[in-house]
Order: sequence, then C-alpha cells, then structure tokens
Amino acid sequence: MLTGKSFIGNSRGTGTAVSGSAINPANGEKLSPETIAATDAEVRYALELADSAFHAYRKKSGSEKAVFLRTIAANIEALIDDIAARGPLETGLPEARMRGESGRTMGQLRLFADLVEEGSWVDARIETADADRAPIPKVDLRSMLTGLGPVGVFCASNFPLAYSVAGGDTASALAAGCPVVVVAHSSHPGLAEIVAGAIQSAAQETGMPEGVFSLLFGGGRTIGKSVVTAPEIKAIGFTGSYAGGRALMDLAAARPEPIPVYAEMSAINPVAIFPSALKNDSESLATAASGSLTMGVGQFCTNPGVFFIPATGEGAEQFTETFTKLTSEVAGATMLNAGICSAYANATTSIQAQPNVETLLDVTTDDFGVGAPSIFRTTATEFINNAALTEEMFGPATLLVTYQNTEELLALAESIDGQLTTSIHAQPEDDISDIVEIFDRKSGRVIFNQFPTGVEVCSSMVHGGPFPSTSDGRSTSVGTMAIFRYTRAVSYQNFPQQNLPVELQDANPLNIKRMLDDKPE
Repeated sequence: MLTGKSFIGNSRGTGTAVSGSAINPANGEKLSPETIAATDAEVRYALELADSAFHAYRKKSGSEKAVFLRTIAANIEALIDDIAARGPLETGLPEARMRGESGRTMGQLRLFADLVEEGSWVDARIETADADRAPIPKVDLRSMLTGLGPVGVFCASNFPLAYSVAGGDTASALAAGCPVVVVAHSSHPGLAEIVAGAIQSAAQETGMPEGVFSLLFGGGRTIGKSVVTAPEIKAIGFTGSYAGGRALMDLAAARPEPIPVYAEMSAINPVAIFPSALKNDSESLATAASGSLTMGVGQFCTNPGVFFIPATGEGAEQFTETFTKLTSEVAGATMLNAGICSAYANATTSIQAQPNVETLLDVTTDDFGVGAPSIFRTTATEFINNAALTEEMFGPATLLVTYQNTEELLALAESIDGQLTTSIHAQPEDDISDIVEIFDRKSGRVIFNQFPTGVEVCSSMVHGGPFPSTSDGRSTSVGTMAIFRYTRAVSYQNFPQQNLPVELQDANPLNIKRMLDDKPE
C-alpha cells in the first residue's frame, strides 16, 4: 500500500501538503497516491538523525555493513513483482527493464557487501617507528580511509532503480560507513517508496542506528537545497542534467563548509570510425550502431550522440544509408516523462536549425510522450566551429560528422569537452595511438570496436569523466571504486595498539592486504 509519505529514519512523514503525483508518461494519467512533501521539521529531523547515526554506523564492522547491504538486496528481491508492476506506469519502461534494473541494483549492493566484508578497500598503510634513524628518529604512523559523514543522494530520472533510492550512490555511501538522506525524484515516487521500504526494513532487521537512511518527498529544489546546505551533510551524489548538477555544485561551494558534489551530468559520447572499419564490414557496424542509438529510446547517459565518420571511401556511404534505414524502422516509444520528451524535441529542433546541418532522418510524431529517432549530418569544420552542435540530444538522436583525413579526425577528437565515454572502431593493424592519447584525456572509458551503451558493474568500471560530463573526473559512480568518493584518509601517530582501528593493528585480525614500511605486507 503506497502512501506517498517520506521515510524519516524508522518513521514515516506526517505532513499534509501535497507536492504532486506521478504521471503516466504514456497517457498523462495522474497516478495515486499523491506525494506528501516532507515538512521543514521532518527534513531537519532526518538530517539530525543522519548525523547521530554516523557516530554509531561508522564503527560498524565490514561484516555488519555487508549483512545490511545484502539484506537490502534481499528485501528488494522480495518486492520485485511490485516493482515490475508499478515501474512501467511511472516511467513508460517495460516490465523486463524493471526486472533487469532491479537485478543490477541488487548486484551493486552485493558487490559492495563483498568489498567491505573483505576489508582491504580501506588502503591500510603502516610505517613502523625507528628510533635509531638518523638524523631524525622515525615515528610510528598508520593511515586508512574512513567515511566522510552523511551523504545526500539525488535520484535520477532515467534509471529509477540503479541510480536512485538504492542505486550506486546509496550503496557506495553505505558501504563507506556514511548514512544517506535521499531526495526522491518526482517522476517515480511509487518506485522510490517501494525501495525505501526495503531499506528501512533492512536497517531495522540488522540493528543499524536510526537515521542511517531517510527518503524525502517534496519539491526537488526546496528539499534539495535544504539537504545540500545542511551542515550535517558532507557530500552529494547526483545524476541528471548539467543545469541541475551545476546548481548543486554552486550551492555546495557557497556553504561555510564547502563539500564535494559528485554529479554525473551530460555527454555526447563520440564514436570515431576509421576507414578500415567501414571497409571491413560497414553493414554490421551500421546495424550495431543503430541498436546502440535507439536502445531504451536513447535515454542512457552513454548514448552515442555523435559519430565521426569518413566523408568518402569504401563503405562510407553504405554505412550512412544502412544506419539511416535501420534506424528509420525503429518505432518511436514513450519517453520517461513529459519534461524529457519536450527537451528532446527542443534539442533536435535546435540541431536541425543550425547552418550546414543536413537532416537524414526526422521521424516526427504527435503521439503523446513519444520520442522518435533522428539523424543529422554535418562536416568536421562546422562541428569544430559551432558549439551548438556539441549539445546533448538526450534521446534516440545522433549527429554524423564527416572528416576528410586523419588530421581532421584528430582535430575533432581534440575539440570535444569531457565525456563519459569515447569509442574507436578500427582494425587491429591500424595505428590508433594518437586518438587514444586524446580520448583518454577526454573521457572516463575508452572503447575499442564496441559501443558505449551498457555499463558493466564491476571493480574495473569507470563511469565518470572530465568536466562537464561529471563534476569530478577523478571518480566513478559505478563499480567498487565508487566507495572512494565518500571517504577521507586519517593517520594515527604513535598510538597504543588497543586504541587503533583493527585494520591498523599489528595482529591484522581481519587479514586484509596492507602496506608495511612501503611494501606489501
């Protein structure tokens, strides 16, 4: 039974002010229940609970946190039929996507559980004392990573599970020992409530301190500003638009105590195609490219928004023709919400209106909430000299940019801003070293002979990139490295053994990997 009320620690909100309701993007129908905005007092109490919980939660062992994370996953699994039923109504995404994304969400939680249970992630370093060292005696010094404090998490619109209430930001923050205060997304409050209930129950079942998790409904800007500016909050996780991410960055920087914002914002994810790739098999390449572009109505942060392709040569025209034909056969589909659908229409209209841009495919539709594929084409010179052509079209649209020679291709690569991904299609014998050197400066993930859609959740994944794709290109929002966003290092000098964290004690009771006097122990 959904109520539309916030989760304040172990309790539920008691306010009465309606903040809105979910809208079925397929038909505009308002869904029940209406969401009730958290009151100012409830927001303040959630923040105070999170601050109080941090002092107890940070002392929980890796094994205890692992049990908590696995219990959240198990509780979500028990509710998967409810998720599969509610999700399509709120997002327009199919039931299969709901079940698949639930699996990814549970997988992330269990991956972090394994990480903290094993324990080596804390990067323990021990330098033993040497009283006889000359000219200055060496002190005993030991360091490790520890949680920053309570984290504010903003849910994403395009991943209502994997990047939302129990998504990667929440999983990595909880793994690091940080309580989480989640700001729900207005597009899918029912899903948020289902998952929040799973987390709240898990916290109580495993004896976690009250306030380790809260979820707030209400006006995103009002509630969001309260969370970002609260002194209890020590970091922010966000996935969404550039404008939204930048606003949070500015708020966080203006605080008396500035805090880090880990915002994933926008990217066009360029795909560079070498002549040899087209010569080898342009048809198969076009087929894969079309599938990547139109998957999920193009509503992925790694959607290929730009292709750098040879202007002439064997397979060049065939690639364009096949790519356009196959994409034209993909029917438009319901987008996540009216705002995204409108923004997509505006973005494609803007690109189409730019000088020297040719429209190869424009499947216009008046169907409510539907986004249909579009393909545009321009030259390298136009792309490099017109910043408007680098704007993200969040949906199933892309821009083909033709280049005349290798020099133009490298100039195109240099012209792009920071990206989540860059891709190269070539033959193994091609010399791609120059463009790789550029792309690995420009993106968090460089891909060879594959397409960027699809983000593997594992220890080696980097889902991040230089600004403006993210606010901090040193981090990732997917994979176990995400835990480091919500940590800081602490050194202990000349401490008695019994007062050290167990990770730094000589006996190494957890048997974790450590550095001892600059060498692996």
